[in-house]
Amino acid sequence: MAKKKSVRTPKPSRTRTSSRSQAKSQQPAAKSPEPSGDLRAYTIRDYRLEKPSFTLRQVRTGDGVHYEVVSGDLSEPVPPIRESKYLSRKQCIEIYRWMLLNRRMETALENLYKQGQVVGGVYFGLGQEACSCASAYALREDEWLGPMIRNQGALLVRGFSPADIMMQYMAKAGSPTKGRDASSHFGDIEKRNVVAPISTLGDLIPVLAGVALGARLQGKHIAVMTYIGDGGQSTGVTYEGLNFAAVQNLGLVLIVENNLWGYSTPADMQFRVKDLAERAIAYGIPGVIVDGTDACQVYDACHEACERARRGEGPTLIEAKMMRMKGHAIHDAAEYVPKPLFEYWEKRDPIARLEDYLVNKKKWLAPAENEKLIAGVERELEADREVAVNSPMPSPESAAGGVYCEAGCHEIKPKYAMPGSRTIGERGGKSSGPKRSEAAVHLK
Repeated sequence: MAKKKSVRTPKPSRTRTSSRSQAKSQQPAAKSPEPSGDLRAYTIRDYRLEKPSFTLRQVRTGDGVHYEVVSGDLSEPVPPIRESKYLSRKQCIEIYRWMLLNRRMETALENLYKQGQVVGGVYFGLGQEACSCASAYALREDEWLGPMIRNQGALLVRGFSPADIMMQYMAKAGSPTKGRDASSHFGDIEKRNVVAPISTLGDLIPVLAGVALGARLQGKHIAVMTYIGDGGQSTGVTYEGLNFAAVQNLGLVLIVENNLWGYSTPADMQFRVKDLAERAIAYGIPGVIVDGTDACQVYDACHEACERARRGEGPTLIEAKMMRMKGHAIHDAAEYVPKPLFEYWEKRDPIARLEDYLVNKKKWLAPAENEKLIAGVERELEADREVAVNSPMPSPESAAGGVYCEAGCHEIKPKYAMPGSRTIGERGGKSSGPKRSEAAVHLK
């Protein structure tokens, strides 16, 4: 009697298809017409002109661990900058200047750290300048930003100076927190509409959702923007905050900075989905993918998301894909990152790409004009560095001030209007406030 051949159950593949195509493949061939109304298909908009995909393998050597690239084409040519649908020549040049200032300031911070003038550590956004600067540039002056540790370019766009940021890291008396904090935990809720970063990852998301809700209760739909990394995107508060924003139709623009590494863990060992933008499907909100090294792509996606927010159409999740070109912080040499990956993304330097676009492709900047712009950035940065270095340290007795709110120290006022008995409805039209019999938690 012949032995039966064993059948091996295939492992699930990481290849993803749409829910509609999966459903079709599972139906018998005879049932060609699909039943209407019982299947849903979702579209994730993808602005990218290239879609790099690499597979890493963990390798243990003695007591150490490193990673190797086992699949993916590292020799692909650098794609062009995607033409913006919204940016003018002047605006493109302004974003380019912010990005240059961002890069030069972080270089100055690194040198100050090596000179022993920085208290604590420094977190860099090298390779992420296009994402930080172009996203913040899409906000209006009366709208709100909640940056994270690598979004120092966004802080510059919102009106903080390089001196402010350098003094903050140096714990100087002239810093935004008057020397009470030696990291990125500072904001300005009175003039610049910046909510200070929160170290607990994801916590800024419900805070910014609350800001959008507060504005709506005052009769105004606004865009509010914050960020989360690929690692922090898996935290519970991220889900809770984004779900609340979706249910309440709040104008939250969440940028997921997928910079390929959650500290020393590669992205494909952190989550199962192919693209983090797919998670927008679970909230019933738009999901968008952009090349985080292309400032035009970043701006266009953020501009459209902000316009949705202003129309009262709810939140948007934008996944920006790029590479964190330094370690988690200045103490991390990032030796776990394969060198070929660094080389691949160095060719996609966001500043070099935008410079080439402005000078060579669009010819919006002559070479001499570009050199003059760079020299101006250098002069500004050097002047601000001198201010930061020469600023005094805070006096010891000043540490006792500003800890608790004292009577008459400040007054909290509505930003837009006094909340009335009528509020703006979901789609921008006015609707009656809650009836007396309704619970106050019905915020829509």
